[in-house]
Amino acid sequence: MKYLFVHNNFPAQFRHLAVHLASDPRNEVRAIGADGSRPLPGVVLHRYTLPPGSVGGTHPFARRFDGESRRAEQALYVATMLRATGFRPDIVVAHSGWGEAMPLRAVFPEARLVAYCEYFYRSTGSDVNFDPEFPALGVDGIVGLHARNAANLLALVDCDFAIAPTEWQRSTFPAEFHAKIRTVHEGIDTRIVAPDPAASIRLDDGTLIRAGDEVVTFVARNLEPLRGYHVFMRALPEILRARPQARVLIVGGFGVSYGQRPPPGETWHRIFLDEVAPLLDTSRVHFLGHVPFARYLDVLRVSRAHAYLTYPFVLSWSCLEAMAAGCVVVASDTAPVREVIDASNGILVPFHRSERLAEALIAALADPDAHAELGSQARRTILERYDMASVCLPQALRILHEPGPASSDAVLPGML
Repeated sequence: MKYLFVHNNFPAQFRHLAVHLASDPRNEVRAIGADGSRPLPGVVLHRYTLPPGSVGGTHPFARRFDGESRRAEQALYVATMLRATGFRPDIVVAHSGWGEAMPLRAVFPEARLVAYCEYFYRSTGSDVNFDPEFPALGVDGIVGLHARNAANLLALVDCDFAIAPTEWQRSTFPAEFHAKIRTVHEGIDTRIVAPDPAASIRLDDGTLIRAGDEVVTFVARNLEPLRGYHVFMRALPEILRARPQARVLIVGGFGVSYGQRPPPGETWHRIFLDEVAPLLDTSRVHFLGHVPFARYLDVLRVSRAHAYLTYPFVLSWSCLEAMAAGCVVVASDTAPVREVIDASNGILVPFHRSERLAEALIAALADPDAHAELGSQARRTILERYDMASVCLPQALRILHEPGPASSDAVLPGML
């Protein structure tokens, strides 16, 4: 069969599925992505360049859609080229939120079109207006937020069916589309993401940290409020006071991936570090920045207690990877997290309560034996529900190839 994946940052969520399909010599697998997309073995990648464009004359409500339309235009050019050279995909899988799905039905009307539904913006029950520390959206902001869903809605109308990685993320989409959306996570490669009692990591100052040491870890793509960086930093003074041998390893960049931006010329990293720095032994707090995947895994493997915080938003891979690595995870009691963590496999604390976060992390540091079962059960949860090879990939393949439209509100076993 012939498959086409479309994602501006390919492979992204399509990595495991694309590699598996490309490993079968009977299949032809291609992908469309923007500059910066990365090739995979057996997948022919067609990159496009998104020219700079000005939105100065575009109404603020439509500026995101303007950018998505420009991206759709570039995807159209590549898709048209593929068709002109004889490539006719049987199945097209495209992310719904970047605009690239817009031309695909017109170019490949005979293909089965699958939309990857990551998130639908809402003004309630989600990341918006969740954190009282930051200004709430007014009416005009809410209208603009709704307009951000334009590409998502067009993709949902065009597709034959869609997939969402978690049940909570599926629930963010309008109820009238739920019958089209199936829930299946891309999965965690638990053969690689696994505990290692012999793991160690050497810091830039020469300090060697080993599994079993008193280590708190925190991971985010970028250190920002949406992922609870401010709450975590405010917990550190009490953690380091109570545990004088503890060290803190923080992985993440200093930019912004999601949510509000800091004031001009500042970073959230510096704002919230400066807030607590006078109360910290900063020699025990290590900002590692963005790190290679292997080093990131070693960070998780030496962790005695791992903090994961998020607004009601897309569930991070790092949460599931920390669980797969056997970490004792202390996480925010928010909707996407509750889908994977409960009292049996982790510790949930109110997002905004830094003192509760500190209390839970201190307890995990102080008595690792009493908390060890939480880490073991966390890994079992991933093996049973999110293992890439044995659970998620077979489900995705079955969904991709099952005849007819997706059945109403169906959720495959093992994903709840």
